[in-house]
Amino acid sequence: MSFIAIVGAGAIGGALAQRLAARGRVREVRLIDDQGGVAQGKALDIQQSGAVDGFTTRLSAATAIGAAAGAAAVVIADASAGDTEHTGEAGLALVKRLAALEARAPLIFAGNTHRSLIVRAATELHVPRQRLIGSAPAALESAVRALVALDADGSASEIQLRVVGVPPSAAVIAWEEATASGQPISSLIPPHRLAAISSRLPRLWPLGPLALASAAARVAEAAANGSRRRYSCFVCVSEGEMPVAVLAMPAEIGRSGVARVLRPSLTRQEQTLLDNAAASA
Repeated sequence: MSFIAIVGAGAIGGALAQRLAARGRVREVRLIDDQGGVAQGKALDIQQSGAVDGFTTRLSAATAIGAAAGAAAVVIADASAGDTEHTGEAGLALVKRLAALEARAPLIFAGNTHRSLIVRAATELHVPRQRLIGSAPAALESAVRALVALDADGSASEIQLRVVGVPPSAAVIAWEEATASGQPISSLIPPHRLAAISSRLPRLWPLGPLALASAAARVAEAAANGSRRRYSCFVCVSEGEMPVAVLAMPAEIGRSGVARVLRPSLTRQEQTLLDNAAASA
């Protein structure tokens, strides 16, 4: 087991550090932020809670980006100054430094706004596409499962579905393969209710820091330790010389990043919506 580096000790980064520590599936969580006192304070607070919650994960803090060297996975979160996500030119410069510092570790983008940063990392920095993963769609998927569970009069943990495309405006729920307790969703919920849930997708975005942190924790663990589970993430779906299209798609995540992107079963209308999202991405 190795350590996971979190760049940014803002609301998302702090919540992510706590989730990873409490789950106890990595040896160490390293919280990196240029406001060293904030990162150190959060790391110490989480470490002290281990005696209450029963985990032994080591928490450490650093101010220098170089502390991410050797990480099994690097998560880009939000800066403690204003809880702002790393974006724009400053965000791209950060990704460039991290990609050069750690040549093989997957880079996981935890924020709502990080899809554009993934596009630029692939096209401008030429970071290998399999290393670039955005975990926010997994949080959106969880929110949709909660809505479906209400209509199905069941538990969200029993709902299986995929959200693909480009949230918030061009996201598609793959109703064709969605299930509740092993039964097709379409046999439990009438079409007009499924359409109503789909229409609510744009209002579910942006997601809160706790939801984003929970999704990023699972994806980061999969990148650090390997996993057989599939996660809906922002991934590069183009090949060869084709323009990069970064879409939310179900993917298998391994120690080198994206191992395989899977194509969900879609109706003709859903496929058209996904194709339009890819064309405009």
